[in-house]
Amino acid sequence: MNAPAPYEPRVPTDDMPPGRAALSVTWAALPFLTLGYATAFTFAAAALWRRTTHLVVASAVYISLFALMLFLAPEMGGEDGTQRAVGVLLFLLAVVGCGHAFLIRRRVFDPDGLAGMGNDAVVERVRRQRLLREKARALAASDPGLAKELRIGRPDLPHQFQDGGLVDVNHAPVRALTLLPGVTTELAERIERVRTETGGFVSAEELSAVAGLPPDLTSDLADYAVFIR
Repeated sequence: MNAPAPYEPRVPTDDMPPGRAALSVTWAALPFLTLGYATAFTFAAAALWRRTTHLVVASAVYISLFALMLFLAPEMGGEDGTQRAVGVLLFLLAVVGCGHAFLIRRRVFDPDGLAGMGNDAVVERVRRQRLLREKARALAASDPGLAKELRIGRPDLPHQFQDGGLVDVNHAPVRALTLLPGVTTELAERIERVRTETGGFVSAEELSAVAGLPPDLTSDLADYAVFIR
């Protein structure tokens, strides 16, 4: 059995706070309680709130099913096939949608897993993330090729290596660059443009100077950015 990593957070056994837990259960139950009529709106609201790819795709699917059901509903008095189709759509919206919502409700209402954690556990988690960033940055400096294979600093790509939330300024796309502290879409596009012109950066100080970023961002960028060449 492997020894626990340093600063591994000691997550308490208690769940989300009662108020948030009750709200998440209510949200997840809405598809069933409304017989599927609120499913599309339930997921659309969550997508607008969290803006994750999963929720955006899910809301688009449920909106399409709901629209198809509304289109077929006036024809229910006709063929039996239409009635069965509407029944299947309502089942998908009400039952499947409810089950789906319950499966992801924690990711919607507690995406960072911090709601049930005390202050000490949160501090431990932050310390562990900082340590992971330091180790990942050291690995990237000693073996850039391996760092690229491990996709260190690429939150836009699937990867198993835990890098503590680093962003590779020299390779990450605009959407990933906006995950850096204080980096807006406008600044991210500027970074990408200057990166293309210069071939990349070697430090947060050079990035701030060459790309013309606000000076007060430099220290935060140094904590979360990695510069793999």
